[in-house]
Amino acid sequence: MDSVKRANEPSLHHNSAPDARRLDAATATFRMLSDPTRLHILWLLAQEPSDVSSLVKRTGASRTSVSQHLAKLRMSGLVSTQKDSRRVVYSIAGGHLARLVMEGLNHADHRVTGEPVHD
Repeated sequence: MDSVKRANEPSLHHNSAPDARRLDAATATFRMLSDPTRLHILWLLAQEPSDVSSLVKRTGASRTSVSQHLAKLRMSGLVSTQKDSRRVVYSIAGGHLARLVMEGLNHADHRVTGEPVHD
């Protein structure tokens, strides 16, 4: 397979220095991740797309709470939606965000369990 990146092909690594716009965008994302229920919802969506009912069952939060958090996540561009008949299915917005959520929770696991950190 050709190892040269094509013009429209997404990349896993961006080597741009963080300018003010990138720092603001990253800060806004981290702010949205700072709520335990929203982080749990994003972790679940990193596993698979889900509807509100499924997220309510899996988080243990109220339907109202899950719906409000999903609205915030959608407005911030961290989740997307797709209609499936009468139900709305939510998905996490991209691999970078999914990996960020997973790595954040992996880091937390080390903090909680005392397992040594690694690269």
